Amino acid sequence: MQDRRQGVRDKVLYGGVAEINERGSTMDCVVRNINEHGACVEFGAAERVPEEIKLTVARKGRSYLARLIWRQANKVGLAFRIMTSDTPVSDLDERLRRSEIKKRQLQRRIRELLGQG
Repeated sequence: MQDRRQGVRDKVLYGGVAEINERGSTMDCVVRNINEHGACVEFGAAERVPEEIKLTVARKGRSYLARLIWRQANKVGLAFRIMTSDTPVSDLDERLRRSEIKKRQLQRRIRELLGQG
């Protein structure tokens, strides 16, 4: 396979979290190499990775909107479109916030169904 990267990538071993849809579903992953243009990322099941993801690398304190370029076994190559954060991001905080919103929506719906609201 011909290497068409825009720059040399640093070999790393970072934990990452890929947000794989707009509902906040996530998959843990391992970033194997990275530079400002893209990364090689390893998943438990790469066939479930969609064409567009949001990759958060907490150790670097950055999140990226990324496009899938290639897929091979359990690894994928990503091209970064946009860096969305340059400050440390806690995935747990974001997931908790979404969970609380969903909880309030469900409680409101239950009250409606019971005729209390």
